[in-house]
Amino acid sequence: MALTTDERVTAIAEFGFSTRQARFLELVMRHAGVCVPRQYARFAGIAHGGKKCNAFFDKLIRRGYAVACDCVHNRARLYHVRHRPLYHAIGELESRHRRPVPARRAVERLMLLDGVLATPGLNWITTNAEKARYFAALNTPTEQRDDIADRPSTPPVGAVIGQFPIGLEPTGRAVFFFLALVPWTDEFRVFIQAHTRFLRVVREWTMRLVFPRPLDRGYGDYVRVVHEELETPLHTATVSELKWYFEHRRRAEAERSDSLTQAFLDRGAQVYSTPRFVLLYRRWQQHGDVVFDDASSPVLAEALANGSGRVECLALPHSYRHLSPLVGLVRSTTSGVGKGEHRGEQSSARPQPPASTPSPSR
Repeated sequence: MALTTDERVTAIAEFGFSTRQARFLELVMRHAGVCVPRQYARFAGIAHGGKKCNAFFDKLIRRGYAVACDCVHNRARLYHVRHRPLYHAIGELESRHRRPVPARRAVERLMLLDGVLATPGLNWITTNAEKARYFAALNTPTEQRDDIADRPSTPPVGAVIGQFPIGLEPTGRAVFFFLALVPWTDEFRVFIQAHTRFLRVVREWTMRLVFPRPLDRGYGDYVRVVHEELETPLHTATVSELKWYFEHRRRAEAERSDSLTQAFLDRGAQVYSTPRFVLLYRRWQQHGDVVFDDASSPVLAEALANGSGRVECLALPHSYRHLSPLVGLVRSTTSGVGKGEHRGEQSSARPQPPASTPSPSR
């Protein structure tokens, strides 16, 4: 049975943690599995490197709730919360976050956790089962939602449940996170097309793009993808042409076409060679004509125009190069949190600019 946030926090507190410590651990275990002291200091509103911060991480190590891993910066240390009973207490015994994690993935999870900590007050949906139930409820009339928890948790046809969390504001607005890890936009385009069906049935939504520096310089490229995928629905005539082109293209891959059909296919390959249509063809091969319903719907363009849909940028102000573990998180140390590691981590951080900037598109 799925637990609420308060129930998970209460379960963690029974291991000897204060409510504040339990709330931080609940976020770490649900979103990343790894953390660094400055993140707890920010969350708790206490001094980074102070007595309270050190005591918390010393307790995690001493009681075996977490392991510490040295990083490339000789004074920085990364902490991996992987105590099996803790994950069992919050109902996520099989969570991937308690398993050994490659060094590169550990840094990516720290970035995601920073994005979550910068967006307080949300009720988070993180697991695939939770996301499936949430979207099933959106597609179910209000009077029939009482038994939604007992129904199979499967996503809508043609939809993909991504790895990034979804936050729910008290007003019901859904916040879709996307962590940009590369300057090119292919993965982001996949993310949008996979979530278009979800966005169409959410009353109010925000797409929050989280950028570690210096990748935030490429925000304009990501905005152009938003314009193509969400603000430019396909015309009915274009959809008809695409259906013909996709069907005959697939057929031509198995058998030779006549000269006239091949000429049309060559022309279609020129017109529909942009990344949007290349990816749409791949999704059409998997899900069929249902993908055209999302691509031609004006609902999302209208949402961005009237404000019920938003696109926002969150630029992370921290440096992460020095936090890369020397190895994957399979080797641990038992020493506590020293003052040196705090000074080392703090010296590598850049001055903090404003946490977020509004979308220039809408």
